[in-house]
Amino acid sequence: MNLFNKNYPYHLPLLIAGAVLLLFPALGAVHLFDWDEINFAESAREMLTSGDYRHVQINYEPFIEKPPLFFWLQVICMKIFGVNEFAARLPNAICGVITLILFYKIGKKLYDKLFGFLWALAYIGSFLPNLYFKSAIIDPVFNLFIFLGLYFLMQTIWSADDKKLAQSIKNAVLSGFFTGLAVLTKGPVGFLLVFLSFLVFWISKQEFSKIKNLSFVPVGNWQSVLMYALTVFLVSCFWFAMDVYERGAGYFIEFINYQIRLFTTPDAGHEQPFFYHFVVVLVGCFPMSAFGLRAFYYKNLPENDNTNDNTNEKNNTKNNIKGNSFRVMMLCIFWVVMVVFSIAQTKIVHYSSMAYFPLSFLCAYALYHLLAENVFVSRWSVFFVAFLGSIFGLALTILPIAFQYKEKFFYLIEDNFAVACLSQDVFWGGWEFLIGAFYLFCVWLGVYYFSKKMLQKAILTLFLSTAIFLSALTVIIAPKIEAYFQKPMIDFYENLAQKDVYAIPFQFKSYAQYFYKKVPKYTHKKAYNYKEKFMVEQWLLRGDDVDKPAYFVIKVNDTLEMRMHEPLGVKKMHQKGGFVFYERKLQKK
Repeated sequence: MNLFNKNYPYHLPLLIAGAVLLLFPALGAVHLFDWDEINFAESAREMLTSGDYRHVQINYEPFIEKPPLFFWLQVICMKIFGVNEFAARLPNAICGVITLILFYKIGKKLYDKLFGFLWALAYIGSFLPNLYFKSAIIDPVFNLFIFLGLYFLMQTIWSADDKKLAQSIKNAVLSGFFTGLAVLTKGPVGFLLVFLSFLVFWISKQEFSKIKNLSFVPVGNWQSVLMYALTVFLVSCFWFAMDVYERGAGYFIEFINYQIRLFTTPDAGHEQPFFYHFVVVLVGCFPMSAFGLRAFYYKNLPENDNTNDNTNEKNNTKNNIKGNSFRVMMLCIFWVVMVVFSIAQTKIVHYSSMAYFPLSFLCAYALYHLLAENVFVSRWSVFFVAFLGSIFGLALTILPIAFQYKEKFFYLIEDNFAVACLSQDVFWGGWEFLIGAFYLFCVWLGVYYFSKKMLQKAILTLFLSTAIFLSALTVIIAPKIEAYFQKPMIDFYENLAQKDVYAIPFQFKSYAQYFYKKVPKYTHKKAYNYKEKFMVEQWLLRGDDVDKPAYFVIKVNDTLEMRMHEPLGVKKMHQKGGFVFYERKLQKK
């Protein structure tokens, strides 16, 4: 039976098996990356070592930037699999499998099985959505909770429209529950995105009046409104109220001020132009971005008669009120995310990652439309696929070759640190360029299929090859590239993990020393405050009361000041790559 038949019986098992094979083997392939991955994993590790699961910490000091829910998930995985990269990233891999199942189930419910399959395929077969499921950052779990909050808000409306009050209240509670979990995962922005998306959806309700007089329950059904608000409050305040009760309002106020500061002032190193997130989503969500944009002007899906069975299961998409209203909600959340985080002064790549959910839906919407009508894909979409796919494919074809002949390009690099990093000997087998070449071939094969209106082959070739390519990139290429840059530093910390010593980075910010040195709770107050980094550095370099040997990791660009401390007993150990390692032994008295 055809995989693109809407009644194909094995879509879901294939999606689950594919997700497991594509995501899980990559979780421990490479060290956690500074800053965010190591930062979050370290907070979970310190919960384990301190036994304090109520408070988020870094270096055993209060870390007010994030609530604890994601770290609790990491703690559970670390209890089972140990403190390592696999456990730190496992929550997002599990989240990835759950997300694909939900996409399939919701797509099937709103349209049919084929739509659900296309939706899940578009997500797992695109660059950033796929890679984030292999990471240890908060956003995949956070985005899933927001999505579920919005989905059950839509269910609340639909139930009320069908005069099912009890079901409407139940869905309102579920929506409030997941919205509250989003707040517990990343803070008030979780509620803000749900609220603003629904507000924009409410304003756009006139679009539905031409189709059906939808009741828009939150105004007419006060019970559902009350239960939603009460559930959001109870779930989101579960931890915040306990924290305020234990430590007072100071940390909560500092947390809120931090959230406001991120939105209103640019964080150091994260000042970007207004259009930054539009570029990130357009390029980073390839190839689904090439098709998702088409769905912005589609009003209704045509009926897809791509079936050979004799059942009566036909999706009357032209009169599918729920499907059409859900599409408008997806448009609303997309624009809310893009506008809100474009206005925000601090701009980081993953801030706009919630937009991947609606964009993947819109991509499936467009692909379903193309399959149903069996039409040629627009020249713009084909050009976008060919152009951007070729850039990715060529880059990963040339990059392994360039690394093997890297010395020839050193004269082009002005940064001494980068040159020193690249000077290391990292083994390349000489065949790694084939990964990029394979992807380049698949992109152009997909373009050929699109040009011949062989849509099923084109879609499967493009999205499946992207997913496979990203897995090969993560497992084979990423560890080699990491070996040039942060691995010498991490290896140094790991070698000190069993020693009772201090180890810190000097004149640059990092969280690697905490996680990979497996730092126990410091007993000396002068080494206790990670916020006062300069004071800690100076104490370890000059202090007469330093009670343990101290080790310093320095970038080659910054060794001048360290050499000035050599008369005080600080001695160079060795250099590896772009890092120089110094030691200050315990002074004899």
